Amino acid sequence: MITEEIVHINGIPKKLIVLLHGYQDSAEYIDRKTVRLHELDNVAIHIPQSPFVNEIDKNQRQWFSIHQFDPNDKRRSTTSWDEVIDLYNRMTVGLAEADYYILQYVDTLLNEYSLGYDDLILCGFSQGAMCALYSGLMCPHKIAGVISFSGILAAKGYIEKHGKSKPDCLIMHAKDDDKIKFGALDFTKKNLLDLGCKVDVVELENQGHRVSSEAVEVAYHFIKSKIK
Repeated sequence: MITEEIVHINGIPKKLIVLLHGYQDSAEYIDRKTVRLHELDNVAIHIPQSPFVNEIDKNQRQWFSIHQFDPNDKRRSTTSWDEVIDLYNRMTVGLAEADYYILQYVDTLLNEYSLGYDDLILCGFSQGAMCALYSGLMCPHKIAGVISFSGILAAKGYIEKHGKSKPDCLIMHAKDDDKIKFGALDFTKKNLLDLGCKVDVVELENQGHRVSSEAVEVAYHFIKSKIK
């Protein structure tokens, strides 16, 4: 179970925002980078700490193992996009396990605030973005939105067959990202559109693989548009 979290509540929550940290990362990092979101009125922002210790750095966390599916980090070095997609598709089992924990956590929070799935916005950075996209698409009810900071639609084949929902999505990626290839942006956009999602896309200049203030500002306005 997810037992550690950072929480910010402003007003009477009409929307629940759940922010998922990345691989070899922590809730503290994404909290520091998204302070702008604390200014939103009538929201509850929850930043869960994954219960899984990172396989590289025991002081950090992960939502699932990367090296189990790509032990040599070929997704970063290969020039074959087909091979990149195949490697991310292998992560389906890891994403499904993370989804089990994330949706239990979300269900508890929605009940706590007397909110519905249509009041939920899932956000994530890097591996957390993969989880947010997977959970948003696999959720049995349509949620208000998904925000991906430097992520990719992993487990595409499984989602195409078993996906249950079509949330509105905001996807952002830096052109010089050295962790998840920039081509992930067009790949994710195309497949989300094919799945029937409404998709907003932002290309970031000179940002690298991180949660930038520019990206957070875009996310701020996306979330604000969802708060009536």
